[in-house]
Amino acid sequence: MFRRFTSRRLSILATAALALAGLTGVPAHAEGPEQIPNGTFDTTADPWWHTANLEFALTDGRLCADIPGGTVNPWDAIIGVNDIPLVKDETYAFAFYASADPGKVARAYVQLPVDPYTQYISAAPELSVSGDSYHYTFTSPVDLPNAQVVFQLGGSATPWRFCVDNVSLQGGAPPEVYTPDTGPRVRVNQVAYLPKGPKNATLVTDATDALPWKLKDAAGKVVAQGSTTPRGVDASSRQNVHSIDFSAYHKAGTGFTLTADGETSRPFDIGADAYQSLEVDALKFYYTQRSGIAIDDALRPGYGRPAGHIGTAPNQGDTNVPCQPGVCDYSLDVSGGWYDAGDHGKYVVNGGISVAQLMSEFERTKNAASARPIGALAIPESGDDVPDVLDEARWEQEFLLKMQRPDGMVHHKIHDENWTGLPLLPHLDPQKRELHPVSTAATLNLAATAAQAARVFAPYDAAFAAKNLAAAKKAWAAAKANPAILASPSDGNGGGTYDDADVSDEFYWAAAELYITTGDAEYKNFVLASPHHTADLWSQGGAMDWGHVAALGRIDLATVPNGLPGRDAVRQSVVTGADRYLTTIDQHPYGLPYNPGDYVWGSNSAVLNDMIVLAAAYDITGKLPYRDGVLQGIDYLLGRNALNQSYVTGYGEVASKNQHSRWYAHSLDTSLPNPPHGSLAGGPNSGLQDPVAQAKLPGCAPQFCYIDDINSYSTNEVAVNWNAPLSWVAAFIAGQGDGGISASANCKVGYTVHGSWPDGFTTQVTLTNTGHKAIDGWSLTWSFLGGQKVGHSWAAEFTQKAATVTAANQSYNKIIQPGQSVTFGFNGVSAPGANPGPDLFLLNGAPCA
Repeated sequence: MFRRFTSRRLSILATAALALAGLTGVPAHAEGPEQIPNGTFDTTADPWWHTANLEFALTDGRLCADIPGGTVNPWDAIIGVNDIPLVKDETYAFAFYASADPGKVARAYVQLPVDPYTQYISAAPELSVSGDSYHYTFTSPVDLPNAQVVFQLGGSATPWRFCVDNVSLQGGAPPEVYTPDTGPRVRVNQVAYLPKGPKNATLVTDATDALPWKLKDAAGKVVAQGSTTPRGVDASSRQNVHSIDFSAYHKAGTGFTLTADGETSRPFDIGADAYQSLEVDALKFYYTQRSGIAIDDALRPGYGRPAGHIGTAPNQGDTNVPCQPGVCDYSLDVSGGWYDAGDHGKYVVNGGISVAQLMSEFERTKNAASARPIGALAIPESGDDVPDVLDEARWEQEFLLKMQRPDGMVHHKIHDENWTGLPLLPHLDPQKRELHPVSTAATLNLAATAAQAARVFAPYDAAFAAKNLAAAKKAWAAAKANPAILASPSDGNGGGTYDDADVSDEFYWAAAELYITTGDAEYKNFVLASPHHTADLWSQGGAMDWGHVAALGRIDLATVPNGLPGRDAVRQSVVTGADRYLTTIDQHPYGLPYNPGDYVWGSNSAVLNDMIVLAAAYDITGKLPYRDGVLQGIDYLLGRNALNQSYVTGYGEVASKNQHSRWYAHSLDTSLPNPPHGSLAGGPNSGLQDPVAQAKLPGCAPQFCYIDDINSYSTNEVAVNWNAPLSWVAAFIAGQGDGGISASANCKVGYTVHGSWPDGFTTQVTLTNTGHKAIDGWSLTWSFLGGQKVGHSWAAEFTQKAATVTAANQSYNKIIQPGQSVTFGFNGVSAPGANPGPDLFLLNGAPCA
């Protein structure tokens, strides 16, 4: 399902293989001869070489060089030796002694000597003044007669001295066996369980019979106990496991542990606060991903940096970007937007699903009984009258609009001409930037997100909403006229390909969003005729991703008010999908809604997107099993997994922190930070498309196909489309309070539009008391789809904030006896587009049944 970066990364190895076709390396002897000429530097530095800004000195039998300050990139100062033979599938021991004064992080590579400089071993030793010896092993994936050993030493603002000795590379080494430290065999959500929500854990054990377990509080007191449930061998981890259910314990607190089979879990809390923090942190991720703006360290301490890609040397910027040669004869200002992942590329199809899910996270607050307002993010726009989540989404949406040509077609992506190395801050990227060809998929992504933006921004900025609606309609018409302009699967130098051979799902998604926003018959008819409208979209490999977007349209048709014929069946189809994921959760010993066999690239986002289906079913039905399915799914991401670690930076005692990124690169440069709290790692990936994963994880069980290494881009990258569903789900969970059953009001609402004209409409509302007690004072709240406003009103006191309207009783109709009703109404001011009746009414804060 996930095809992001497969061509991008695999092309690196493919390029090396093609360049070396017909060549074989010098076979390594059984005794493992030394491959490094003169690694001891007793009398000479030959045949070692250096960049022009360095000079060699032999000091006490070591090779030393003074590294100048003020360099930008690691490769700005290099010491190396060439013509090192490698044999495919041979395992090598790579070793050296090195020192730095003052201490620095250096980079040591055995690599292809020509572009793209594929690295077969990548090390980032933290050197000290006193010096130390370093040892690594790797298995060569290629036959290569002329590999290169290099030490990259640039990128320091201040000068320093580097010394190296005893450089060695010998074949015949035993293959490195990587064994992850999985800690205690009791696997829990290391962050928090909701007090009244489900609480499940997994025990890894050889035992086949039930075992006793004990829950202890922070003082070590046993507060609950029971017996495990044997589950047999879990295929995703190849472990024999038991399940532990301690849901009956409801008391909030911190520092709990779970003990079973002589093992004690990592600590965890029982409470709701953690998810309110995660909701905000997962959204804050996007501010530090912004292109074209300086990141304010006062707003994000430790992450401040200059604006990237604004044209300040050596950076060439995105304000006047030409096309690839032969693609077009113009340039565009495509500044702004989010950097897609750990690189400097910006991609419409991946930005599309990401910004759509952020806007949907906001739109849910208008239409779901358990939703709550999304908190402030401390971004530059904070304090305006627009919710911060929409301000952040707008940063990306404005970039997507810039990618549209006057004829309506949209460029697929913009990124560097060639791949850059790590680390590299955005403002220091020296590469030429290029627009890549337009595509139907990108055009439809804009049609969908711009249609959605037209309705969610309408109450806050009518001009921006109108701009988006015009762009969406133009993109739709252009895509219909050009239905098969596909991104090339070979266009992967310098950025991901994001190629997609089937754009019928993009057509469905775009038509769905355009119909919800406009109500126009053209889009309605397209939705109803599309095979995706009735197709089974609920894959075990993930309900949706950037290349499979039909479920985005289906879910919005089900949860955003609209007048689509047969909408009840659409809503039921989402519930049916959620039922499938509930079954998967029940059958999976680790409680996942995801079980495809092999895990895909970005599996963690697949888990989260399945959880969004469950959450949507809860919003539609109000039935707790769907909500509890979401709560079980988050357990996996926060520690209840085979590796016993959280995949979210800053959350859990053991959490990912070395995700693949050019600027969150602390493991390569200690002056740079790790990713900010709330950043999601891609997660286990059976494909192992990067050299680190290939070397460390061969034959891994699906859940074990992950390593927290900055160079493992296929398992450990950050990405905007990973964090979007994390943000959505965190907001959903934050709205569940302590996990108890939310109260509903005893009421029924009739909402009838009696007439409309070009600038307005008349609505009558009837509120009925369906309970057994009188309602003494009432306040009824609902939200419009877009920019509609209440004008003249009668029989109630009206207030409105953005799209949300509250009608409160007057003195004479304050009391509603059981079985009785009050009727009130208003003349509304129209806004462009559809004006459906609301799905959700809140009486005194509680949803009407």
